[in-house]
Amino acid sequence: MGLFSAILGNASTVSQEELVKQYGQLLLDGEEIELGFKLIRDTFIFTSKRLILIDRQGLTGSKTEYKSISYKSISRFSVETAGTFELDAELKIWISSETQPSITKQFNKSVNVYEVQKVLAHHVL
Repeated sequence: MGLFSAILGNASTVSQEELVKQYGQLLLDGEEIELGFKLIRDTFIFTSKRLILIDRQGLTGSKTEYKSISYKSISRFSVETAGTFELDAELKIWISSETQPSITKQFNKSVNVYEVQKVLAHHVL
């Protein structure tokens, strides 16, 4: 991921092998990582059973929150693709009946947002 994209808060794809190596202990038996992204210090992972958000906190990033969201609690989502001159695409996820998106993530152009939408649609719809 380029420094410019990191400063803007854009997420980039992380390999499944790297995610399993770092976060495999979070997975249930039979749960598999399908897709994952890194955003500066934070990571979010789409598994076969849920969405896992990993939020590194504090100056050193030693404090970490692991948030698990079941796909059945996602009421809707949207993916906005990048335009010709825009640097990023955006994902918004609404949990339960909230009026504002609970999760908003920016992706750089290296991420195929259609793949993100496909994984969400497979599990949510």
